[in-house]
Amino acid sequence: MEITLKITIILILLTLFSCNKKEAYQPVQGKWIKGTEQEKLKMIETQFRGFDKAMIEVGYRYQELYWAGEDENWEYANYQLQKINKAIKLGLQRRPKRAASAENFLDYVIPEVRKSIQEKDKKLFQNNFQMMRNNCTICHSVERVPSFTVRIPTERQSPIGK
Repeated sequence: MEITLKITIILILLTLFSCNKKEAYQPVQGKWIKGTEQEKLKMIETQFRGFDKAMIEVGYRYQELYWAGEDENWEYANYQLQKINKAIKLGLQRRPKRAASAENFLDYVIPEVRKSIQEKDKKLFQNNFQMMRNNCTICHSVERVPSFTVRIPTERQSPIGK
């Protein structure tokens, strides 16, 4: 029994010491970003892309927002709505030509959804979420992105729930 205990203590100490040791690995920096400073900035901008990257995040958070409202998990719903708002605003920095279409969404739709979250009113939330969904579809049509209809989520994509 004593040998097993000693071996366990030694293994724990070795693990702790190995965690504190600085790694010799250093990430490769700047190997794929070549050219003048201006060319490098252009390449980085290209990596961030335009509004489509923001829409990936908005799509994910849209689903999380829906399920948070269904669960009446108002704190999580508010968090997701804040992140949708931020993702859209950051996307607009990269693609300011989309600002006119996003204006109604930022100035009216998000505040209305926020009210239903603050009031913790599931029925109002469902109505406002439907309004949000309709506005998403309208915005995509106005911006002439590939035509599609934004739907109400039917399956949870995330393990988060109340």
